Amino acid sequence: MNAKGLKELADNVFGKRSSLLSLWQEQAENFYPERADFTVKRYLGEEFAGNLSTSYPILARRDFGDQVGQMLRPTQKQWFHMGLLDTRRENNEAKRWLEWSSGTMFRAMYDPHALFDRAEKEGDHDFSCFGQDVISVRLNRNRDGLLYRCWHLRDVAWVEDDEGKVCPIFRKWNPTAQTLVRLAKLAGTFKIDPKIEEMNRKTPFEEVECMHMIVQADMYDDETRFPYWSIYYDCMHDTLIEAVPTWNKEYSVERWQTVSGSQYAYSPATVAALPDARLLQAITYTLLEAGEKAANPPMVATQEAVRSDIDIRAGGTTWVDYEYDERLGDALRPITIDTKGLPIGLEMAQDLRRMLGQAFYLNKLRPFLPTEDKEMTAFQAGQIVAQYIRDALPLFAPMETNRNAQICELTFDVLMRAGTFGSPQDMPPSLDNADTQFRFSSPLHDLIEAQKAQKFLEAHALVAQGMAMDKTSVALIDWKGALRDALDGKQTPAKWIRSEIQVREMEDAQRQQEETAALLANMQAGANVAETVGKAAGEMVPA
Repeated sequence: MNAKGLKELADNVFGKRSSLLSLWQEQAENFYPERADFTVKRYLGEEFAGNLSTSYPILARRDFGDQVGQMLRPTQKQWFHMGLLDTRRENNEAKRWLEWSSGTMFRAMYDPHALFDRAEKEGDHDFSCFGQDVISVRLNRNRDGLLYRCWHLRDVAWVEDDEGKVCPIFRKWNPTAQTLVRLAKLAGTFKIDPKIEEMNRKTPFEEVECMHMIVQADMYDDETRFPYWSIYYDCMHDTLIEAVPTWNKEYSVERWQTVSGSQYAYSPATVAALPDARLLQAITYTLLEAGEKAANPPMVATQEAVRSDIDIRAGGTTWVDYEYDERLGDALRPITIDTKGLPIGLEMAQDLRRMLGQAFYLNKLRPFLPTEDKEMTAFQAGQIVAQYIRDALPLFAPMETNRNAQICELTFDVLMRAGTFGSPQDMPPSLDNADTQFRFSSPLHDLIEAQKAQKFLEAHALVAQGMAMDKTSVALIDWKGALRDALDGKQTPAKWIRSEIQVREMEDAQRQQEETAALLANMQAGANVAETVGKAAGEMVPA
């Protein structure tokens, strides 16, 4: 297909997805009003959430989105580490290189100019509310650092290939004429229509409708060793701007819960919470209206007895006919309001808040605090930790694969091809043709990994008891291997731990020293015996 054919394909994909925008708009209006511009155009200064009666659904989404970021990417430490898929090849030399490259990658990601924090924060809340987000990873304009951008779901559409992977990816892009002219000067492959240069002279900030497309190589031109093509297309003037082959998809499309038959994901949180949010808004509005009536009830005026407008303000005056006989009833009185239903409404609202908290997993993400019960046994504490892990793991384990792993793998590929980690020839031999994988640190994983150290201590206690009955029980466990696993669980840096070869060399040296010392001790003992025997022979007197 040529670029124009791909653009027509993209229009078809966007057209099929148009009905989904209505759902996203509805979810955004109830949970994420800042993003509620899928089917409407927002203007600067327009009030957010002006149609809502309570902010609780927004707060629930906000808290959950913040928790997603904190659990997946804890800011107080490096939250990812590279390892090998085949752990048997992970010798100490390989671990040191992987730790160094992980630290280098971490610093590149958190460079302030990379905008990683901003993109991921926006992505967290898109992911929480709509079940997916789209983040691009590429080198910046000067090619001396990374650049992350989170794109509006309204502007991105994609298709799944035969293996369920997301590609091709299409993104609508509306740069100004000035931006396109500047990019054309910086990039020799960027070719713009002459009309855009004219626009730049007359109206430089006028937007130009463009599209960026990432497609498999065989969809555009398979006469290349690259797996993908990156294509920029000027939709306004129907011209190709740029087409270059690339090694990666540039976009990380991070999906939460998918269903068969659709390339788009859903948020289990908002799917469950949307009916409760609508009902809570209606109940809150009714309660507010009922409370206002109870505090400031409507008035009843007797016809022809009240001679002026009713003024119920503080200090206001309402004129009543002088000749009216009040024995017939008050000329002006408040309507009696029955407030017996208010407690029931408040209970219903409180129950809906609990349901919204459960929908957004806030009950599962309660803080895990150490107990102050001094009588609690280690077994009981372990059961509490295990229950917390069982509650949180099904939620965050898929997120690590769908979000953290994707963004880290894409970042590593960009940096590796940019030469950030040096020449591949300088890598340890054990990493040749080895498949790497990312392992993540989080409050949840810390609890899981910390159990290795606890298991080590428990095994030590059990073996100590077994040795009371059979002293050979100590040989049941490979204590060095177990200790290494426990140290890994505590995330002890690899450079603190000696390699297996170094340990064997130290053991051999120590064994040799012990053997030499024993030999010297035997020789000394033999010399002492000979000296003693000599002295005894000299002292003997013939009979």
